[in-house]
Amino acid sequence: MRVGCPKEIKNHEYRVGLTPGAVREYVAHGHEVIIETQAGAGIGADDSSYIAAGAKIVGSAKEIFERSDMVVKVKEPQPAEWAQLRDGQILYTYLHLAPDPEQTKGLLASGVTAVAYETVTDERGGLPLLAPMSEVAGRLAIQAGATALQKANGGRGILLGGVPGVLPAKVTVIGGGVVGLQSARMAVGLGADVTILDRSLPRLRQLDEMFHGRIHTRYSTIDALEEEVYFADLVIGAVLIPGAAAPKLVTREMLTGMRKGAVIVDVAIDQGGCFETSHATTHSDPTYEVDGVIHYCVANMPGAVPVTSAHALNNATLVHGLALADRGLRAIAEDRHLRNGLNIHRGKVTNKPVAEALGYDVTAPESVLNVA
Repeated sequence: MRVGCPKEIKNHEYRVGLTPGAVREYVAHGHEVIIETQAGAGIGADDSSYIAAGAKIVGSAKEIFERSDMVVKVKEPQPAEWAQLRDGQILYTYLHLAPDPEQTKGLLASGVTAVAYETVTDERGGLPLLAPMSEVAGRLAIQAGATALQKANGGRGILLGGVPGVLPAKVTVIGGGVVGLQSARMAVGLGADVTILDRSLPRLRQLDEMFHGRIHTRYSTIDALEEEVYFADLVIGAVLIPGAAAPKLVTREMLTGMRKGAVIVDVAIDQGGCFETSHATTHSDPTYEVDGVIHYCVANMPGAVPVTSAHALNNATLVHGLALADRGLRAIAEDRHLRNGLNIHRGKVTNKPVAEALGYDVTAPESVLNVA
């Protein structure tokens, strides 16, 4: 199979879908790999490193989309990219379709087979291709929040860890999954006063044991959420419903009770955000203010640390990518975890949460892939 990787064009997106190390693996499996020139510049991988790994360099994204049987990316295709996709081609990347009806329409019209990293599952029910970027985003959320809390950036002027004689900042983390865990670890490490809210009592017990009493855990009710948000200096939105739009847990009304200069970091913004007042921002203009509360809602947070992120992502995506290259649609038909990753196939929506979020009829992957 001919596998192609274009340079990412989303604002301040420096990651790359295939590192030179990943290319070498595809070539070892007998595949031809074509890379757009300078695609790896953001991680310090020049064209010569890709050539040494066995790839061929092409001069434009247009050539990648025209010549590739499978396109491997990082972020969801932009309008100029989805217009170049075609029937019979496999797209393997993050999609986050639930809050993005225009992209969904574009992919449906193209006839492409689109496998989304964020809905591929594993034997434990986890999301192994989303997890590494959730780890990065969770840790970055605390860095971003700490910076936004500085007075010069519009924040309250609070140091997360405080100093002797002065209380630390209060950090509220909504959601105890991968993002929430990593955010809590970073915040605790800096000395903040951290509370995690979640609706799974087993998960709250697990988190309590992990941190040996260094964090507070609360079952997430409306009352608990309001109390924690009102007194927080920094709120991390870390809620995920796989494939679906994130629930709007913090309302506009709740913002009026928050401290002026408090900061919200909405890590769920890729799925539409879990704050009613959230809208996607970019690394070039990351924050805005609503009712005196600073919002950080960058939709590709891990793109800020592309060397770490790209290698972590490739480590996770390689196995399934090689399966797709080796066996094509048969790989999806034979692997239920890859089938869970199938979001669009030849003009049909094949992921139930995406279909429900956008008002489409869902087509079971098994029916279009002839799975017994």
